[in-house]
Amino acid sequence: MHNVRPLPQYLVGRFHGWKATAYSDNSAWYRHLADEGQHPRAMVISCCDSRVHVTGIFGADTGEFFIHRNIANLVPPYAPDGQQHGTSAAVEYAVTALKISHLIVVGHTNCGGVAGCHAMCSGHAPDLEEKSSFVGRWMDILRPGYERIKDLPEDQQIRALEREAVMVSIENLSTFPFVKEAVDAGKLSLHGLLHDIREGSLWQAEDAGKRWTEL
Repeated sequence: MHNVRPLPQYLVGRFHGWKATAYSDNSAWYRHLADEGQHPRAMVISCCDSRVHVTGIFGADTGEFFIHRNIANLVPPYAPDGQQHGTSAAVEYAVTALKISHLIVVGHTNCGGVAGCHAMCSGHAPDLEEKSSFVGRWMDILRPGYERIKDLPEDQQIRALEREAVMVSIENLSTFPFVKEAVDAGKLSLHGLLHDIREGSLWQAEDAGKRWTEL
């Protein structure tokens, strides 16, 4: 059975608009990228959430960021077990092949994945506990973060867990030998950020996540 359908016309129209304006005005740059390859200085790991637009936040041009998105901007621990690891593969390529200088994890407020993890870990989402739940098994990565915030006042737990989603990822990145080697050699720096969607603000982790300062 073939289920591929033509693209909706509103997207076709937007493409033609981009081709006639943004591409046309910068065609030499796009051809340069095609011929010379990509040379981004930074990798950004952010959430799939449609409200998180990292290139817009930083005013980035095409070719500037190597971007990987997944639910709740999580990085699993290093585990070369022969299974499929999309996030780990993206990190490996960015660090060893592209030789990026900065690896930035960008979390955000009102994250549905983080809220789901909180509900699951606190016993309020049995469907996510099922072995067949891809989301639940992915959010298992954040369980150590939940353990660190579960004794906070209830109204503070979600926001704290959003920060933990960033810090758990930073901690897990350090378990990758090629990441640790690049950091120790001074060739790579790790950064943790939290984007407040409502306020448009950006917060930076300091002191291993013990302090967050607004940029």
